[in-house]
Amino acid sequence: MPVIHPNWERPPVNMVDGYSLEMTAKDVDSLRDAAPSIAPETPVAVTFLPGEDFAARIAATKLVRSLGFEPMPHFSARRITSATEFEAYLAAAVAEADVRRCFVIAGDPSEAEGPYDDSSALIASGAFERAGIQAIGIGGHPEGHPNMTPDQCWSVLLDKCTEIGRRGMAPLIVTQFVFDADAVLAWLTELRARGIDAPVRIGVPGPAGIKTLMRFAARCGVGASASVLAKYGISITKLLGTAGPDKLVETFEQALGEEHGRVRLHFYPFGGLEKTVAWINDYARAH
Repeated sequence: MPVIHPNWERPPVNMVDGYSLEMTAKDVDSLRDAAPSIAPETPVAVTFLPGEDFAARIAATKLVRSLGFEPMPHFSARRITSATEFEAYLAAAVAEADVRRCFVIAGDPSEAEGPYDDSSALIASGAFERAGIQAIGIGGHPEGHPNMTPDQCWSVLLDKCTEIGRRGMAPLIVTQFVFDADAVLAWLTELRARGIDAPVRIGVPGPAGIKTLMRFAARCGVGASASVLAKYGISITKLLGTAGPDKLVETFEQALGEEHGRVRLHFYPFGGLEKTVAWINDYARAH
């Protein structure tokens, strides 16, 4: 079985040990500033957003590698206009940044801009294993998916994990960011009961302004009811100030066990990379 990442080969010291981060192509300066405080070999996902061109994404991916971290570029299926574009981007990432791990998503457009309707189509193309990719990240949805029933979500997730393994690569599940630890724990329990043993990275929002967190939650379809937010530490009657994931991460620290399988955290730095990394290091020192 291919090695997903060195961090998975040892037990974590605490809940933030072996974390990963997410960035956009526009975050290169922030990554440089935060780099001295980021653990060596940390996986850093480079998103595939509209308005960011091919060259900018490759430059960001190269920077991740040059700073001593592990790049994991995103491939947004419905935004890719042709097989030529897809394979050229993948080839450049491998040649220029020694990329070994990629993350695939369907993407936001309701209609595909090219030949790929979803992330399964990218996996089925065979391009990743031909390029020597060792691991493929896929999305997990502890709070459900707006366009699929729960049974469809589980079926698609199992099929992707099976197909990635059949092609000689390792599957890695990365969830959308969450506010509700209970929903994630229940989802992990069912994931393992269904026989899916792929490692999971739970999406955690880094510290940010409360209004910023609410904006991203609305955009991403994340559950943010008053009761869930209260458990997270946010009151909907007091939307000023900032909020960090202290309660969320502490709940995972206390509740996760062997029955939940291999789990690490993936941070979405909505308040900036430097603030997120500082929070992670503070948590590690305190635990």
